Amino acid sequence: MPSDKKTPVPKDATQQPAEQRPNADDVGAFLAKVRSMPAPVTGSGDHGRLIFAMDATMSRQPTWDMALGLQADMFHEVKSVGGLDVQLIYFRGFGECRSSKWVSDPDALAQLMTTVQCRGGHTQIRKVLLHAKREAEQHKVGALVYVGDCMEERIDDLAQHAGELSLLGVPVFLFQEGYEPRAEQAFREIARLTRGAYCRFDAGAATQLRELLSAVAVYAAGGAKALEDLSAARGGGARLLLEQLK
Repeated sequence: MPSDKKTPVPKDATQQPAEQRPNADDVGAFLAKVRSMPAPVTGSGDHGRLIFAMDATMSRQPTWDMALGLQADMFHEVKSVGGLDVQLIYFRGFGECRSSKWVSDPDALAQLMTTVQCRGGHTQIRKVLLHAKREAEQHKVGALVYVGDCMEERIDDLAQHAGELSLLGVPVFLFQEGYEPRAEQAFREIARLTRGAYCRFDAGAATQLRELLSAVAVYAAGGAKALEDLSAARGGGARLLLEQLK
């Protein structure tokens, strides 16, 4: 049975053993995984579709504002690329799991995200995977992004739903805040089953997470070619990111 209590997430990355902290090799492996994947097939129309899922339970409260800003930056990054519809889904409290409508305006989605507040409760990753499956059965979904810190569900159940999602061609990109071993085990397995990717981050890795989120969003919009176009147009961080992808 899952534990009734969450393992606290360190507020300071320095509290983590050195071997458990995110490092350049982890980031490089994640980016290489994104680059190796084929461009998503969007079906009819020009827009890719990305589902963005957030754990809004109380354990994430200490870094919630930081995370919201980074996630909003991700949507603004792909605004210049275009061709991406995004749906927000989050869970919190006692069985509360909500999803937004599909939107193509990053400003509208960023505004919606700022209205979400953390509440105590257990994780509901199963509901996220089932929701993504239902959406993908109706229309192609290019990717599912999940940001969370803990996992209080049965790994075998999540693996089953991840496998079903994989059959629909939806890769899951999981970002773990802090370090909690059981969550890492589950997140890595979901990534493996869906041919997605996993990476950890901490409160001191704002730039790192922003680039990784942007990479996945641009991938969902148009694959590696879209990243190359963004680098040519914007330079800076986009160019550095592209160099890591090569």
